[in-house]
Amino acid sequence: MSKKRVAIIGYGGMGGWHAKHLLVSDVCELAGIWDIKEERRALAVERGIHVYGSFDEVLADPTVDILTLAVPNELHMPLAIEALRAGKNVISEKPVAMSSEELQKMIDASNETGKLFTTHQNRRWDCDYLMMKELYASGKLGKVFCIESRYHGSRGIPGDWRTEKEHGGGMILDWGVHLIDQMVGIAYDRKVEKVYCRCDHLLNTEVDDGFKLDLYFEGGLTARIEVSTYNFIALPRFYMAGRLGTAIIKDWKDDCHVVCCDKWDEENVTPVVTAAGLTRTMAPRDDKTTTESVIKRPESDVHEFYRNVCLAIDGKAKQIVTHAQLMRVMKIMEAAFRSDELGRPVEIDDVIC
Repeated sequence: MSKKRVAIIGYGGMGGWHAKHLLVSDVCELAGIWDIKEERRALAVERGIHVYGSFDEVLADPTVDILTLAVPNELHMPLAIEALRAGKNVISEKPVAMSSEELQKMIDASNETGKLFTTHQNRRWDCDYLMMKELYASGKLGKVFCIESRYHGSRGIPGDWRTEKEHGGGMILDWGVHLIDQMVGIAYDRKVEKVYCRCDHLLNTEVDDGFKLDLYFEGGLTARIEVSTYNFIALPRFYMAGRLGTAIIKDWKDDCHVVCCDKWDEENVTPVVTAAGLTRTMAPRDDKTTTESVIKRPESDVHEFYRNVCLAIDGKAKQIVTHAQLMRVMKIMEAAFRSDELGRPVEIDDVIC
């Protein structure tokens, strides 16, 4: 398979990330970049990267197979549709669009042109997520009834357009899109029945600078997704509880610590002395009734995303990030915004995909 040539539109943070990885890719080569900002074009030239003269020039280049869009969110739909109709395959950065209506127009353009269209859900290759996904699927914890996923930061929303509503700013669209995608990937066998979301506006009144989102899955599973940009002590990255045990990943760099209950009944429990008295209820378990184990961080390669895109373009594989999955996550995000606005849980017509 000859290497696919990729042009990047937008040479900011994520555009630079794509360029860095494409320069060492085994399936793609970087054709060049286009950015409306002169300083970014100059930086690309300094790094020896070809710079196109305009977006139209990129579309007119017959050697370009794929366009990767790393531009503000409100530009994803118009640029993607124009590129698809120009005969290019398209990868959009997340969130794929500003709404499910916009996303449907992008999907329609992909179907009409026969060109691949997908989104860069790169955090499907995060090791912490992969460990939790493996653990859930293994059944080791029994019937899982609680999953918590969170990212805590302390610097507010990154500057520039991410702080403004018209550009699709805010943390639900920035980080929520990843963590929702991960959560439905972990609980792959259950539909979401309703959502309840509370958004924070600690430093920004225009868009959310944090949120707490509860997903209520069928079968009694509740998942908490939490993002904060104003925490100076972070809570655990992942926590999962089931009928047979509990697991925790304290930080994204850590292994997964698992404790399983081998015997529920425990004789002669020694009470714990607390400040206000004694308690047997909260007395810790010992190794007579529990077993501890560790799931080591797996090997993960973010290049698998582009490898899959290239194989899918050639009809040799199904694309990993599908249109149905994109729509599912978008609908959940829209339900989250609606829940926050109404101040109550809202039901959702979810579909496993």
